[in-house]
Amino acid sequence: MKTSEFKKILKPLIRQTVKEVILEEGLLSGIVTEVAKGLQGNLIIEKKNEASSEKEEDYERERQRRIKKLNESNKFGDVFKGTKEVQEQSNGPLSGISPQDRGVDITAIQEIANGKWKRLM
Repeated sequence: MKTSEFKKILKPLIRQTVKEVILEEGLLSGIVTEVAKGLQGNLIIEKKNEASSEKEEDYERERQRRIKKLNESNKFGDVFKGTKEVQEQSNGPLSGISPQDRGVDITAIQEIANGKWKRLM
């Protein structure tokens, strides 16, 4: 039997077995509990030094170089042109609305009501 055939047979069996052990025997909940306990008392504070900020700058320069090379090598041009950075998501009532959105103009409704809000309600 070839190793590729053996992998085809063995890989799904191992995947299913690991899945059963983690989910059915409660191992996952134990892992999550232990991680939560570990996170409660230990806060890790990262101090940035010049070396790490220099590494970050080098990484960003390399990233920009790769993007430029990608844009030059493809037939579509600048694939990132006109895109905006993704903002942090929140779960508030206006989470999907841009801060620059002016909303809906309700002055016409106010004019129709003509100061009779209490009767309309």
